[in-house]
Amino acid sequence: MTVTLEPAEWEPLQAAHVQRVDALLAGHLDRRRRGEKHPVEDFLFTYYPTRPKQLRLWHPGPGISLRGATQYEGKRGYLYSEGAARLDPAEISRRADSIGWISKLLSATAGRQPQFGCFGLHEWAMVYRTPEIRHEAWPLRLGSDGTDRVVESHKIACSHFDAFRFFTQPARPLNVLQPTREAQPQLEQGGCLHANMDLYKWATKLMPFAPSSLLLDCFKLARDIRTLDMRASPYELTALGYDPVPIETPAGKAQYAASQRTFAARARPLRLGLVELCNDLLQLQAG
Repeated sequence: MTVTLEPAEWEPLQAAHVQRVDALLAGHLDRRRRGEKHPVEDFLFTYYPTRPKQLRLWHPGPGISLRGATQYEGKRGYLYSEGAARLDPAEISRRADSIGWISKLLSATAGRQPQFGCFGLHEWAMVYRTPEIRHEAWPLRLGSDGTDRVVESHKIACSHFDAFRFFTQPARPLNVLQPTREAQPQLEQGGCLHANMDLYKWATKLMPFAPSSLLLDCFKLARDIRTLDMRASPYELTALGYDPVPIETPAGKAQYAASQRTFAARARPLRLGLVELCNDLLQLQAG
């Protein structure tokens, strides 16, 4: 069943979305205009390929038709006919395999017991025993030797392939798991910061089908998680206003695990919302 919204109904929703995006991205866009790099927030626009202008385009989601919304005419994923814009069922069919894979991954993750004992050591393993660091403008809080000692004195238990693939070669054998892309649905779990940040990635891959309200909730979660990720990293970022979470200490570990639990609780309804969206799309595609 499709609900048709008149301009007086959908235009305020579109305007509110654009206002929310502009507020969320104001700092990033100001720094970009000045040519300033930021080791925490730039990640959301370098690791994830979605651009700010793509986020500003409002998507109502499936089952909604927009009367008079001519700006969607000719945009991929939309049909404009009889004076209204709606999602294109043919585009859903073309992307059915991808939608099904996303649903499988997120459903498996939602059904698995979250783990809260990794303490963010993936970031430490990315600079283990190497003179090269990813954020070269920012020093290591404990220095190279101190960072290596933290890695060597802990059990590394990273379950996320896209974090593990950035480990240095000496760090890889120290991980209790050896994640692969193929094993991703069998390994990802809801306590992992990167798996929860990636809800934003999966939401963007479901554009334009994903409602923009869900997409921005995933973006905000990813930004908040990224902040913890870098506060718990080996980098010294206090000059940017980020107090460290010293995971090499018992107090830091407790703080990190408590934050993980909070983020896992925030992520769960978003993950389930994306699964529901995927299943609805696949049902539409099946007719």
